[in-house]
Amino acid sequence: MLQMKRLIAVSLGLALLLPLSALASGLEGFLAGVNVQARADLPGFSARLSTQFGVPVTQVHAVIQAVPEPADAFMILQLGQMSGRQPDRVLAVYRPNPGKGWGAVARELGIKPGSAEFHALKSGNLRFTGQPATRADHARGNGKGHGKGNEGGHGRGHSK
Repeated sequence: MLQMKRLIAVSLGLALLLPLSALASGLEGFLAGVNVQARADLPGFSARLSTQFGVPVTQVHAVIQAVPEPADAFMILQLGQMSGRQPDRVLAVYRPNPGKGWGAVARELGIKPGSAEFHALKSGNLRFTGQPATRADHARGNGKGHGKGNEGGHGRGHSK
């Protein structure tokens, strides 16, 4: 019995240390890994989301409560960062039809198919580190500022 507990503890420890993208392929696999981490330690998950995306923990809690799965909260914050939109704006796009898929939500937020962000999204090449984004993350397309939407001051005018 003690050996079984040790085996489980070691397995869980290794799973948390390995990059999520190495454990599964594609976006669905990545999000499944995020859900495993979140369910193992929801307060820690919330704190890591807050740190990684620069969002207050109270706002992270509100997003987690507004979506069916913890990984959906990650995606709300990730798409907000990629598109330069606030989480409440991303939720407003996601809520009416959560079954339409993250690619459709990304397109509606102004993340263009063919962009580095869109490719990272579709392939599951995202990072959940719990650390603030670095310059390398931004260059890789895992940061803010590459998506084009009406809130960026381009297109239809600044205040329309």
